[in-house]
Amino acid sequence: MTKNKLKNLLLDCLCIVLGSGLLALSINVFTAPNNIAPGGVSGISTMLNYLFNFPIGLTSFLINIPILIWGIVEIGYKFLIKTISAVVVSSILIDVLDGILPKYNGDIIVTSLLAGLAMGLGLALVFLRGATTGGTDMIARLLGKRLRHLSMGKLMLAVDGVIVLASALVFRSIENALYACIVIVVTSFLVDKILYGADVGTGKVFYVISPKSRDIGERILKEMDRGVTYISSRGGYSKEKGEMLFCAVRRFEVYTINEIIRSEDRDAFVIVGDAGEISGEGFKETHSDDKPLKEIIRKIKKEP
Repeated sequence: MTKNKLKNLLLDCLCIVLGSGLLALSINVFTAPNNIAPGGVSGISTMLNYLFNFPIGLTSFLINIPILIWGIVEIGYKFLIKTISAVVVSSILIDVLDGILPKYNGDIIVTSLLAGLAMGLGLALVFLRGATTGGTDMIARLLGKRLRHLSMGKLMLAVDGVIVLASALVFRSIENALYACIVIVVTSFLVDKILYGADVGTGKVFYVISPKSRDIGERILKEMDRGVTYISSRGGYSKEKGEMLFCAVRRFEVYTINEIIRSEDRDAFVIVGDAGEISGEGFKETHSDDKPLKEIIRKIKKEP
């Protein structure tokens, strides 16, 4: 194993363990003791713990098994190794730390905010290394492959919304469901800021020249769910025809796409550039709000 691979492996392990630890802290200290089920598999497990006293970590793991099997069928087990590791580690830490960490029963608004901060930071650390903790984000990603007209955000919101509504019935408290919404909002906001930065419309663009551009493109489509474009090219010196792969990605996805490129072709010629603004599916949404303004400007220009 090369030093670079060893370094990446250690970073993967560190981020998954720290992220899973923060997730366990959020659940054991803040949400579960206060009957808050903030969506996802952890939310379902919290409700089952309340009803039947099932351990949250073990329950989360068991619920994730069919989701992971679905993912393996759709994507392949090689692409889910990090996610499987994160699911196992987080499930173990949730139960192990349950009897060690103190329970916070202070102001419920403060509880919701702190839970969202810990959960958001923990999930972001896991996502940064190309893994997930299973659950909602995995379901949304898999559904997204079949429901292309719906964004990941909308799919995740739909799944979490059903769980939050169910929690209002289980805990017999609309207030607790609203507190769960606060946790979800804070978590999503923090994850977006860490992963995407201040402007969700910015990112990186890759230009890849390689005889294996098609293989690289297929892996990007399958593993990262990112679109690619093949551009016909001709070498200035060799005069040989070829294809250049073009792809726009989020900043946190640069690490993963580089891994894919180098694993397919270590000698690939790669140019990585900054994109000041990217709009369209998977990035900043395009709106038609400025159409009336454009019409006014067009009419003014036509007037003498």
